[in-house]
Amino acid sequence: MLRLSRAGLAERWTLFAGALLSVALGVALVQSSLLLIITAATIDPPPGLSEADRMRFADGADTAVAMLGVVLGLAVFLACFIISSTFAFTVDQRRRDLALLRLVGGSRGQVRRLLLGEALLLGLAGAGLGIPAGLGVVTVQGWLLRRFEFVPEGFTGQWRTWILSVSLGTGLLLATAGVLVAARRASRVRPLEALRETGAAARVMTAGRWIAGLLFFGGALALVIVAPHGGPAGGAAMAMNVAMPAAVAVVAFGPLLVPLLARLMPLRGVLGSLARANVGDARRRSASVAAPLIVLVALVVGNTAAGASFSASAVIEQERTTHADFVVVGHSPIDAAPRDGTVPGGTAPGDTTPGNTTPSNTTPSNTTPSNTTPSNTTPSNTTPGGTVSGGTVSGVAAVPGVATVSTELSLPGEMTYGEGEDRESEGVSVLVIDPAAYAAVHGTPVTFDGRGAVAGPGGDVPRDGTVRLRLPGGDLGELPVTGSVPAAMSGGANLLLPSGRLTGAQLTGASALSFVALEPGADREAVRAALSRLGPVSDLGDWLRADAADRDSTNRKVMLIVLGLGSLYALIGVVNSVVIGAATRRREFAEARVTGLTRGQVIRAAVLESFAVTGAGLVLGGLAAAAAFAAVLSTTAAVTGVATLEVSWSLLLGVAVVAPAVTALTTLITSWTYTRRPPVTLLAARE
Repeated sequence: MLRLSRAGLAERWTLFAGALLSVALGVALVQSSLLLIITAATIDPPPGLSEADRMRFADGADTAVAMLGVVLGLAVFLACFIISSTFAFTVDQRRRDLALLRLVGGSRGQVRRLLLGEALLLGLAGAGLGIPAGLGVVTVQGWLLRRFEFVPEGFTGQWRTWILSVSLGTGLLLATAGVLVAARRASRVRPLEALRETGAAARVMTAGRWIAGLLFFGGALALVIVAPHGGPAGGAAMAMNVAMPAAVAVVAFGPLLVPLLARLMPLRGVLGSLARANVGDARRRSASVAAPLIVLVALVVGNTAAGASFSASAVIEQERTTHADFVVVGHSPIDAAPRDGTVPGGTAPGDTTPGNTTPSNTTPSNTTPSNTTPSNTTPSNTTPGGTVSGGTVSGVAAVPGVATVSTELSLPGEMTYGEGEDRESEGVSVLVIDPAAYAAVHGTPVTFDGRGAVAGPGGDVPRDGTVRLRLPGGDLGELPVTGSVPAAMSGGANLLLPSGRLTGAQLTGASALSFVALEPGADREAVRAALSRLGPVSDLGDWLRADAADRDSTNRKVMLIVLGLGSLYALIGVVNSVVIGAATRRREFAEARVTGLTRGQVIRAAVLESFAVTGAGLVLGGLAAAAAFAAVLSTTAAVTGVATLEVSWSLLLGVAVVAPAVTALTTLITSWTYTRRPPVTLLAARE
């Protein structure tokens, strides 16, 4: 059977070229991602860095590893999806040949072994092409990581010899996994039904399609329902993952939906009617061409809109809960008290519980690290109310017109928690605050108990128990987590510490932000001018938007790398499907020409058909993306009270222009190629 498989590949190489390219690209992406993950996970910080910079470097390396893991998972998903779709389409185009094989004595098992043999040969060939291609992909991915500053200059993926066996196994696994379902279905079809295209051979919505479609639809629906209850981090993660199962569900129902939508496309004239009829008649081909396009639109449009929406929701949340007028960058020590020594609402400076401040379910944004070095004033000389020992009001709080100041110092740290085999260490962000001022400005009460720390709005910290915290300026040892503040859509610090706890040496590498609230009737411009002598000053709204953009820059970079590679892969899948579909239409094109159509009319009809299928794919991809939109709206409404959705219309327009252009150009080239021979020669050869 292996010899027969090899002969089949050689005879119908045009059908398998797309599958070969998909396997090779899948192997290259898996190989590249694995090499870069191993390298990034074991990289050492450059010499000469301070302890704070070493911690930030480790955090950047962790981000790179996590991002490459997402790339790896997406590459495997797209490879399995596109390869299985390609093989299913290829097998369907050969159902008459397989039926003849059954009629001359071939058994079901032999048909399955024939197709599996073809898959094994394709897997070997794909791995042979993918291994050297992976060297180029690792160069591109490494350049992207350096370009976006996830890793230092000079970072390159280190070669591992064992990756050869992994790449070879990946190629074989992707190819055989992709053909299993198609081989089983092909072997179960009765040969006469396949020749006559009746019965099971003519049925496009098989039981497997119905089951898969309903399962993935149920998974997407479950994510949409549960996302609002997952909190800021969990809800956002679930909403970002809705598009994938929704796209698979839509693809499963593609043979029903694509022809239905294609009939609604505004194609006029005889050629337009012919194009719509071809879409309805060749439902498998139309659905196969639309499938990678649906996944492309769902992932790109759905996930980018979700990321932008959560960023916009974070800004809305902070604007509503942050009671300040200005933000001063780089001022220290902790200045918090109003000029009369009390926090608005009747709280004394030394009290850790705000008086009449109404708690809120939101928290401040994460402070953006800056290159501003805190002043040499020792925090231990500052009372919790924000006055320097001796009773004088210092720094920002001394500016006339200032009512309340919450100065917050941000530090990188390393947190260790758990016991025994469950013991883990990870990088965290630590915020040093005055609890009374923090509550007055941000509306969230914070109470510290003894040596305890409080879990911050950024999450990722046990809400009780004990953690070990190491800062750039020293090891604080075991700290009990005695409380927590609600998690915020904007994220923020993982741990909160009181201002009087740390010494000047322990605050090494800290960056500072002062949130300033003005007295009623204060001259804003005069206060701004006075504050500008202490550091850069921004209006609260401007700072929140800049801070959101800065925090979101990492997410945008990750999205660009992940979705960029994924989009390229999906677009190649679209081209593969168009090429495979056109390769089996030579006789169809010849029959159209002998009935009176010119070569140009046949080509135009094929291009119009591609427009109809592409339009249907864009609409269905948008439907899958709409499931992600629903999860985003419900999650943002549950967390912040305001349903928020931000769609990049320029990106949507770009996809709507590029996708039809690619499918039309591919169809034009393939149909022109397969109509070069005189139609009579093709029809005569058939007889």
